[in-house]
Amino acid sequence: MDFLVTGGAGFIGAALANRLAGQGHTVRVLDNLIAGDQSRLADKVLFERGDVMDIPKLWTLLQNVECVYHLAARVSVPESVLYPRDYNETNVGGTVSVMEAMRDAGVRRVVLASSGAVYGNLAAQPLRESVVPEPTSPYAVSKLSAEMYVRTIGRLWGIETVALRVFNAYGPGQQLPASHAPVVPRLLKSAISGASLVVFGDGSQTRDFVYIDDVVDALISAATAEKVNQQVINVGSGTATEINQLVDTIGEVIGKHLEPIYNTGQTGGVSRMQADLTRARDLLDYRPRYTLAQGLKMLISHDPRFAKSTQ
Repeated sequence: MDFLVTGGAGFIGAALANRLAGQGHTVRVLDNLIAGDQSRLADKVLFERGDVMDIPKLWTLLQNVECVYHLAARVSVPESVLYPRDYNETNVGGTVSVMEAMRDAGVRRVVLASSGAVYGNLAAQPLRESVVPEPTSPYAVSKLSAEMYVRTIGRLWGIETVALRVFNAYGPGQQLPASHAPVVPRLLKSAISGASLVVFGDGSQTRDFVYIDDVVDALISAATAEKVNQQVINVGSGTATEINQLVDTIGEVIGKHLEPIYNTGQTGGVSRMQADLTRARDLLDYRPRYTLAQGLKMLISHDPRFAKSTQ
């Protein structure tokens, strides 16, 4: 098949593009490289630097494309609180731009990478796609808005649409910025290097950590699965893990006893997150392959940033 992956030089996008190219598909990537890194991409991937708001560029890239993976987005929850207008422009406006270009080019299906963050702080767990989301950040609002635009525009223009709500993905190549770094690589790096291991809140909050290869499995299945049009589908591990449990598991994997420092003055985010995977199993035949411990071992062995630290 012919694919276009927007945001394809990012963490999830590059893993997806490389897997697809390795399977023999034609893969084009569009990324503005603000957060992406072209060096992540295999030689077989056709890279184009640009923005999803550039519809003429999209028209060119969409020729003969059968399915679009729309992953281009800004993804920092804390940053979205400071700059909600920017998040609306990129995550919502960019999505509408892609849908317009797809209509004009005659592309039949789009797979949107949404987020488990859209659910907010709901008491009922595990989280089912049928519940009413209560987003707690502009980032989450932007992803929910993108879902609704994709579904509505797809229905109006005859484009098949599926939105995957990805929970806390982690794995090799994930960005590790100085501020607001994702929790798994941040804690792992601190644990390996001997730096202070800071946990926000009391560590009792739960997250659904899903290894990158499992996320890519779901994304690939969504491109050709039947009976997924207009669907929203969770992608996670299906397991709720306390942050304190994450610390303990990291310690077991690297062979260290870890004593975290608790920053109770800063919120640890929503209190509970666990994906219900019933719909993913039924529609995508999705079954996560990696436990948290297995995923952490894979991360350490495949990411030079951590492999060097353990030598």
